Amino acid sequence: MHGKLVSRRALNRATLHRQMLLRRSDRTPVEALEHLVGMQAQTTHTWYVGFWTRLRDCPPGAVAELLTDRRAVRIALMRSTIHLVTAADALALRPVLQPVVERGLAQTYGRRLTGVDRDELVAAGRELLDERPLTFGQLGKALSRHWPDHDPEALAQAVRAWVPLVQVPPRGVWGRSGPAAHQSVERWLDELPPSAVSVDDLVLRYLAAFGPATVRDVQVWSGLTRLAEVVERLRPSLVPLRDENGAELFDLPDAVRPDPDAPAAPRFLYDFDNLLLSYADRSRVLTEEFRARSVTRNGQLPRAVLIDGFTAGTWTTVVERDSALLTVEPFARLSAADAAALEVEGVDLLRFLAGDDCRPEVRIVGPR
Repeated sequence: MHGKLVSRRALNRATLHRQMLLRRSDRTPVEALEHLVGMQAQTTHTWYVGFWTRLRDCPPGAVAELLTDRRAVRIALMRSTIHLVTAADALALRPVLQPVVERGLAQTYGRRLTGVDRDELVAAGRELLDERPLTFGQLGKALSRHWPDHDPEALAQAVRAWVPLVQVPPRGVWGRSGPAAHQSVERWLDELPPSAVSVDDLVLRYLAAFGPATVRDVQVWSGLTRLAEVVERLRPSLVPLRDENGAELFDLPDAVRPDPDAPAAPRFLYDFDNLLLSYADRSRVLTEEFRARSVTRNGQLPRAVLIDGFTAGTWTTVVERDSALLTVEPFARLSAADAAALEVEGVDLLRFLAGDDCRPEVRIVGPR
């Protein structure tokens, strides 16, 4: 097979660099979102840590303003999961990822929608949501007046799939709460969608943020299928590589691939960080110890600690009125230097989460 051999450690360092985890970036939150092609954000607030761990100066209020100013939205995109993306990307990316969202609807609710006219449901859903944002419960109840013989939940989810919906603030705003209410992206942004970006563009943006990568990696990240033909079309403009298992990887010709021995400081990742979810072969970051702890009944992922670029433990926090505790559970004994660096990083994280006036405490339990 053609292509230069890239070791697992070299893949790790390249990935960390592009994910702004090898060293923190001076990018603004909007610039970071554009580069990363969004952040998975189905939880209301944990994804704020994704900005903190990547950017040098990123108070949570500055990120929250992206939502309240409508410069960014939370919308179903890659893998049909909610991502925080810029307003421009919400309008441009949804059309090319529409098959992914519709496939998820068909798999889960298809039989319950038999006999429902798509155009009629879309028109009814848009009319209701143009009046005011609604939760899926409210939307399904309203739609069931027109389709009394159909499941209200399925009707609401069909509108979610067939109409690009955003979760509107205060849902997701730092320090606030609110119902998971939705409105169409066009209504919320008061704009008409531009022409969709091409699948080619999407693949290239993925490689810029996550590469080098295989075709299967791009498919896992996006949820799209049959991307081998897309990559073949792009092949003349890409750099072919191969990993230690012989799999063919692709990269951009001007992409930076740091020295495999470049130092990687400890990092705290949030539960649904795309770094952990966006590859078919996740061994460039994930360890077997972390995989063993990632199987949970409720689908909730543990929050990962990176040591030397790889998952080396998990972390939890308890924030109270005037104190904040971060508990780190490493998988193996830490060196004194790593433990000290984790404690410094952990104190900064607690101040980000709880404010500068909190009394931060970092506990490292288990092997040290």
